[in-house]
Amino acid sequence: MYQVIARKYRPQTFAELIGQEHVRATVENAIAQRRIAHGYIFSGQRGTGKTTVARILARCLNCVDGPTATPCGVCASCVETANGASVDVIEIDAASNRGINEMRELRENVRYRPARDRYKVFIIDEAHQITNEAFNALLKTLEEPPEWAVFVLCTTEAHKIPATIASRCQQFQFRQVSFEEVVGRIKWICGQEGVDADSEALAALAQAGEGSVRDSLSALDQAIACCGNKLEAVQVRELLGMFSLEAMDRTAAALQAADARAMLDIVMELERDGRNLQHFSRELSRYFRNLLVARVAGPEPRLIAATGAERDRLATTAQSFSEEDLTRYLQLSLDLFRDLQYSLQPRLQLELGLLRMIHAGRMMEVEEALAALGGGGAVGAPKPAPKKVETPVAQPPARRPEGGDAKAKMLAALEEMKMQFTFDAVSHSAVTESGGEIVFVTPAAFRIAMSEKDLARAAETAFGRAMRVKVTIGEGAAAPTASTPPATAIEASDAAPRALAHPEVKRFQEAFPGAQVRAVRDLKE
Repeated sequence: MYQVIARKYRPQTFAELIGQEHVRATVENAIAQRRIAHGYIFSGQRGTGKTTVARILARCLNCVDGPTATPCGVCASCVETANGASVDVIEIDAASNRGINEMRELRENVRYRPARDRYKVFIIDEAHQITNEAFNALLKTLEEPPEWAVFVLCTTEAHKIPATIASRCQQFQFRQVSFEEVVGRIKWICGQEGVDADSEALAALAQAGEGSVRDSLSALDQAIACCGNKLEAVQVRELLGMFSLEAMDRTAAALQAADARAMLDIVMELERDGRNLQHFSRELSRYFRNLLVARVAGPEPRLIAATGAERDRLATTAQSFSEEDLTRYLQLSLDLFRDLQYSLQPRLQLELGLLRMIHAGRMMEVEEALAALGGGGAVGAPKPAPKKVETPVAQPPARRPEGGDAKAKMLAALEEMKMQFTFDAVSHSAVTESGGEIVFVTPAAFRIAMSEKDLARAAETAFGRAMRVKVTIGEGAAAPTASTPPATAIEASDAAPRALAHPEVKRFQEAFPGAQVRAVRDLKE
């Protein structure tokens, strides 16, 4: 019967283990010094060797030559442990055996000596899924186990292990296996299996695992089943839903040229070829991450999971963008990938996300604009701004314009209620009170601040009774602009005209047509 590559080439000794030297050195020294703990926690991402090391540890402890860091591999204990058939090495899947009854059964099992071997080893996979009650049932056994019991808890989420359990075990954090080590392992296995694979195909398989050796070997099994004994990068990428560096470079070229049409063509081709748009978005995020790293640190092999030629190419492309742009593109691509998970129209979502990147690339940094203004230069090509009504200069409550009794009462109430925006609007309006109704005649520019609900509250405070409120726009009232303050504002404060006439303020208004001067404050007051 066929055995998958991930199981067939599973390490059986510490010498065959890759990427976890810190765990290997510590455990080997502990065995050599006979300082064997009764409880271990192996944590880390999937496929990094947690359960494999637990089995190797069991072989080391129970080998006929042991305890030894180099088990013989031929004795009954070694063979049965490797095959998962040893009666004294009990593997428990906590995902399906997570309750208090299972832990009570395990606790009863611990009391009995090993049937044949030196130690009784309990390997608990997915240990974070054990319930709190079950952990409590196991707590006393972990604290004072019999001398022949060793517990190994394997988990991908160590933070879910209760502190009372973790404090009674030695903890090992398994690291992500480096790209070069995964490529080397796959290349060796291909040699053993008689498979011819080029360097780019090996890189694609290693990238598919994202640091998980088991995931990469599963991808290798799938590629061999599809392509036979000769693996080429194009076929492997297509099988795994991955995209070549050339496809990603097209997106970068469209961004560099600010070519929105090219972006839409890329999406059209993906849709036409039946490619997975979510996979494209995921690969695009990884691509921008690699570009950013290459821009910051150069083609550093430890930071970019790619072949040497691909790293050099990424470094060349990265020089066409600034760090700020690449950071922005990476964030937008991550947002796009997140949105695509729930989108009912993935093509439209992808098109929108890519067009956003085009627009983001046209943005000017605030620092550049300020530097250009300070030096008296122009701030890029002026962009047409939509015509809009500018908000007039707001005035402090201390400088009230003169008005009738109704207006004075309203202003006093608004000031007491700390409704500054409405206060400013009322101060520039005509106010009439008659027969339980209060009417505000305001310029159009102030209408947004004239909430009838807020005005009714203030009127009730001002007049001591509920009032009907009516707001109308004054005929012929022209909206003031940021560069020309309203006459009432200028009369109320000498600081406003002086500030708006200042050359630097005018230069800012020319550089940023949509900017608004909302308030002017005299610092001498």
